[in-house]
Amino acid sequence: MKRRKRTIYTSEQRSLMWDRYQKGESLADIARLFGRFHSSIERVIAETGGIRPPERKRSRNCLSLSEREEISRGLVAKESIRSIAVRLARSPSTISREINRNGGCHDYRASKADKAAWERAKRPKPCKLLSNKPLSRIVAKKLKEQWSPQQISGWLKRTYLPESFYVSHETIYKTLYIQARGALKKELVQCLRTQRVKRRSKHSSRKGLGQGKIVDAVRISERPASVEDRAIPGHWEGDLIEGCSNSYVATLVERHSRYVMLVKLTNKKSVTVIAALIKQSKKLPSELYKSLTWDRGCEMHNHKQFTISTDIQIYLCDPQSPWQRGSNENTNRLLRQYLPKGTDLAAHSQAKLNSIARQLNERPRKTLDYETPADRFSQCVAATG
Repeated sequence: MKRRKRTIYTSEQRSLMWDRYQKGESLADIARLFGRFHSSIERVIAETGGIRPPERKRSRNCLSLSEREEISRGLVAKESIRSIAVRLARSPSTISREINRNGGCHDYRASKADKAAWERAKRPKPCKLLSNKPLSRIVAKKLKEQWSPQQISGWLKRTYLPESFYVSHETIYKTLYIQARGALKKELVQCLRTQRVKRRSKHSSRKGLGQGKIVDAVRISERPASVEDRAIPGHWEGDLIEGCSNSYVATLVERHSRYVMLVKLTNKKSVTVIAALIKQSKKLPSELYKSLTWDRGCEMHNHKQFTISTDIQIYLCDPQSPWQRGSNENTNRLLRQYLPKGTDLAAHSQAKLNSIARQLNERPRKTLDYETPADRFSQCVAATG
């Protein structure tokens, strides 16, 4: 049985391929442009983990092909090295080295010399994590603790004084996705929240779901302006995350500190959800629980009961506007690292959910200048005391 030959794409085709991929087009759509199957495009994208390879550029200080052709003509005309250098506005030593490293006066050829220079310019420079083993071990340890590359990068700057221990989150991502760098094991990709083996375009489409209609809902537009600037603690955002077999967990995030609380639910009926939220609210002082902003889901049909029992006002987002409770949406995405989609959330006890919330609260957050939500929330508790 004959093996199918690999398709060789030109640099122009690869450039077009990456342009389309970064715009969020699917591999199948890109493959149709070239009359190929999506697996052919997948191979090219996966080579660098979904990260577009940088375009090679020649330094301005390097001799160009046209300058090398002038050198070749000058040698044929038996000009001196100094006269060639004057005409090209280059140092004589530059011309001399160029000629000597490419065969000398008799064997110098412009095109051959230019190609050789292009090959010599390749720099298989080791990445920072490969040359700094202690830093690599720290990064690997924090990844295993479910920290994101951005959190690791920000925490390193706050914790270590020498710049040798600074590393950008982009470097960590590239070292994970481009395994040729050889610094971090491929298995650590599973520690990332998304667990993707290659980078996906930020323009990839995401489908949203509609929201239910709630009677006598207090709209988010009626929420006091003091809630918006996050300066005052005690204003929360909440939602449900869903697992398989009709399993649910309620998520609560404090807007000022991004402190997270998780509540185990037996179902998503409004009576069950409201009762669980009322019970959870009793665990906090009234100064730290002043309002709750929730998505417009059917579990909020009994929202009045919550307000009557707790004296905490619930504000509901506009239909199909989850971005209006952005802190909670972002937190739900982070929680999927611990509570993946398609898994049975009922298998987690309240103690386990508390442990997950504690891990998330002890991770530094960029929006808090890499302070942890637990530290920020503790300051709020101390202030109320």
